[in-house]
Amino acid sequence: MITFRVFVFLIPIFCCFNLVLSATPPNVVIILCDDLGFGDVEGFAYNDVSAKTPALNKMAAEGMKLTHFLVTAPYCSPSRSSLLTGRYPFRTGVVFNPAPDQGIDEGMSQSEFTLGELFKEKNYNTYYVGKWHLGHKPEHTPTTQGFDEYFGILYSNDMRPLQIIHNQKVAEYPVNQALLTEKYTDKSIEYIEQSVKAPKPFFLILSHAMPHRPLAASKKFYTPETPDDLYDDVIRELDFNIGRLMNKLKDLEIDKETLVLFLSDNGANHGGNTGGLRGKKGVTFDGGLRVPFIARWPGTIPQGKTNHSMASGIDLMPTFAKLIGASIPQGIKIDGKDLLPQLISSKANTKHQYLISMKKDKINTIHTEKWKLHMGKPGFYSPPKKANSKSRLTRLPDGETIIAPINQPDAYDFPGLMTGDRSNSPMLFNIQEDPGEQKDLSKTYPEEFKKLKSYYSQIMKEVKPLFIPKASGYIKQPGGQFDYWNIIP
Repeated sequence: MITFRVFVFLIPIFCCFNLVLSATPPNVVIILCDDLGFGDVEGFAYNDVSAKTPALNKMAAEGMKLTHFLVTAPYCSPSRSSLLTGRYPFRTGVVFNPAPDQGIDEGMSQSEFTLGELFKEKNYNTYYVGKWHLGHKPEHTPTTQGFDEYFGILYSNDMRPLQIIHNQKVAEYPVNQALLTEKYTDKSIEYIEQSVKAPKPFFLILSHAMPHRPLAASKKFYTPETPDDLYDDVIRELDFNIGRLMNKLKDLEIDKETLVLFLSDNGANHGGNTGGLRGKKGVTFDGGLRVPFIARWPGTIPQGKTNHSMASGIDLMPTFAKLIGASIPQGIKIDGKDLLPQLISSKANTKHQYLISMKKDKINTIHTEKWKLHMGKPGFYSPPKKANSKSRLTRLPDGETIIAPINQPDAYDFPGLMTGDRSNSPMLFNIQEDPGEQKDLSKTYPEEFKKLKSYYSQIMKEVKPLFIPKASGYIKQPGGQFDYWNIIP
């Protein structure tokens, strides 16, 4: 068995730490969930959590939690483009979600430098498992963006045709969504076992479909006797399978040579839990933008610590570049900052003065450690006044599932706070004292308002006109039938 030794010295410097590594870098695993809320993992929420997450609790107890981790957009593709490139969505050009059944075929350009390409520079095996959602045409798929192998669904699990792609060929159709969480974990473990036989480290992104709707749990976790807790069933299954993967790292004796990160692409949707934050997925209140983040690397990252400083998905690119000694090509504007100090010290401060978030092609919010400015309306954030079965998922997912549509949470199962000052713009909130964004202070603190608005005007000068996706007719066939992947041979 090949092992990768890492020598670490923690040197106190001004209440922070520097990380000094040997020439042999670690394996890296990113576990990315879809629509998982800040309060869907125990230990993050400002309110009660219904689903128990023992595996993630253990991961946090053995590592570092970040409680002010933000994504760059409150929905899938823009956030994912930032995570993979270290750049804001207005730079990647990915500000809308690709959708094959709506004819929205645009994706992230191959000119973008991705984490896959960064790790390939240092001769890593690179794998991507699960949801991609950065383009479904051949030129946009993971194997054209630095990943040796891909296995998963190229977009959301509510889009059609729903089929699993292996590299650039159809591997499975129809797809039993109830088996996706286990299947993605199995494939990830297979890649890890395959890689440890080779004399080089690996980089793996495991991007789960859940808890994006339609929710689906296997028979091992689905509880039909309590149909209203489907979301909890899904979370319990996710947590169990994360535990499986973590145990496999120990069984293979590469636990101490592997950095594992856990996070979500955006906040919770219906049925989830924003942890006492306002809003939900698709909304630029923090319920749509703040996600749980855990980092674990035994012997390097201290155990059971929490860092409350601001961080973002854009920080992964510069962090990994420093960690493995890789170079980002000159001329590429990177918005992220090195996150390593925050991963190894609970007292380390953010390197960001400001962070932004976007909605569609507009910058909506400016964040600091203490303040948050809304320059665009956050979006819809109120549920119907009473439960309405007609608002539940009425469109059957493509392929198979054991879950009936009536079991799906609906708009009445709102995940976040619904109170607070009117959703308007501009608005200013003190996030440290008011994480639920209840009291607009734009009139009370005019100097802070002016300072953040000035930065907004400055960053807006960098935003160039972005594309508006056009329906292409791709996939949809006469009579409402679908052509099951005739694009990729």
